[in-house]
Parts: sequence; C-alpha cells; structure tokens
Amino acid sequence: MSTEYVEKLLKDIQVKNVENGDVEVINNSPLELMGKGRQGAVFRYSKDICIKVYGNKEDCEREHYAMYLGQKSDLFPLLYAAGDNYIVMEIVKGVDLREYLQSQPLTEQLSYKLIELLITFKEVGFDRIDHHKRQIYIQPDSNLKVIDVGRTVWRNRVYPYPRKLLNSLGKENKAKFLHHVKLLAPELFEEWEYYMRMEKLSREIYQLLLKKKSNKDVLSSLSKKVLLTNDEQMHVSQLESLIRKVFKEEWVKTMLAKGYEPDRVMDAIDKHWERAEKRFAKGTDIEKESDENKD
Repeated sequence: MSTEYVEKLLKDIQVKNVENGDVEVINNSPLELMGKGRQGAVFRYSKDICIKVYGNKEDCEREHYAMYLGQKSDLFPLLYAAGDNYIVMEIVKGVDLREYLQSQPLTEQLSYKLIELLITFKEVGFDRIDHHKRQIYIQPDSNLKVIDVGRTVWRNRVYPYPRKLLNSLGKENKAKFLHHVKLLAPELFEEWEYYMRMEKLSREIYQLLLKKKSNKDVLSSLSKKVLLTNDEQMHVSQLESLIRKVFKEEWVKTMLAKGYEPDRVMDAIDKHWERAEKRFAKGTDIEKESDENKD
C-alpha cells in the first residue's frame, strides 16, 4: 500500500473534534464516509480496507498503539499503515453486539466468547479490560472482532471489572451474562462481584462527603466492609482508585447540573486531587480544606 497516495487523499479531508459530540467532517476526497465518532471518522479505501482519520494526534497514537498490541490476536482488525492523524486498517464486518441482542438471545456460548475477549484484552497488555457492546462485532463465523480500542490504553484509573460492557448489556442481559460467568468462571465472577460492591460503597462515600462528614471516619468505617481478602494493601489501593473515579464522575454531574462549564469542572477536579495527595502526605485533615473550598 502506498502511504503517499493515502496522504494525498487525506489532504482533501478535514476532521475536527467537537466538545461532547462526534467530530465534524469536511470530505472533498473521492473516499466514501462510512461513519464517525468522538475521536475520528472512517472512510472506505477499498472493499476490505478503511482509513480512520482523527481529530487530534493523541487519539491516533493511542489507538494505533492499542491495535499494535492486539495484532497478536485475531480479535482485532488487521493494521496496514498509520500516520500522524490516520490509521489504515481492515474493515470489520458482521453485526455489532447491540444490534445482535435486539433479535437474538445472549447464549452461554456467546458469553464464553465475551469472557475470552476480556481475557485477551488483559493478555495483550490493555489497561482497561472492558468494552462497550456497540464496539464488539459478531462475525459470520460467530467469532468476535472489536473496534475503537483507543481508550483501552494509557489509562491512569480504570474500573477493575468490565463495568462498561455490563451496563451496556441492559438489566436483563447483564443478569444473564453474570449468571453465565458464575457458571463458566466462578473465580472471575467472585472478583467482579467484589469490585461492584466496592463501587457501590464508593458512591456511598461520595454522598457522605457531600454531607460534610469526616473523610477519615467515613473511609475507616466503609473500607472495613470491603477488605475481605488477605491482600489488604492491594484492595485498599483499589478502593482509593474507585473512590477517586466515582468522585470525579459524580462531581462532574453535580457541577454540570449547576451550570458550570465542563472544562472548568475537570480542571477543578484535577487540582482538588493534587491538593488532596499533598495533604494526605502531610497528614492534615481533609475536612478543613473541604470547608475552605466551599467558601
């Protein structure tokens, strides 16, 4: 494949990121626009090859790296070439899991393949062992392929169980999938159940913090409920990570509901955690700063 020809075509394509929306696309090339999302737009290059063009370089680098890691597995589309803002790859055909489940049941066999998918994510070195059902495709031979894997790498904090997949399945299929996991991989089920319980408690912590109760007292009482294994240090770390992730999500929702700008909210959250880390290192009281911030 001639990357020079690809880059010549891409000179007539503009992809621009849009805050909280899909990218904007100006296409003056002969390539057909197949679809677009938050990070980029996909164009048909040939019957079996497409070009994904990104709105910024970092998203392109992230997905290229993730796809490179995944080339050792047939779960991922073949990678042909890449540039600063584009990736040339195999077109993933078949039907996505979201559409499939609208007319077909979630069988134990399909659940087995989804468990294998998550295990493969871990084996290839992804940080986030999770994926949304709309990004999982069932092939004509019943095997799975995935798209949009950029957000699986370079993640500082992630949910330690496949939260995105479970929630995207919907209530009925989520329960069915967890039942299958319990039958097929009981130890994995126990771990996911444990972390789901941790997340619930993390959200309780957030609500208590909003009521201005002492962080130290809250964390002490709630963490005792979740430290159920021998590796206490690891689970304290996981609890802290969950609290921070939940706190960030809930704080964004709270501030946006009050009319604050998204960028200012995210910046305030990052600064809050920087101050919190310095404060914990000095052994000072978190509640004091919470009152100061409120003023």
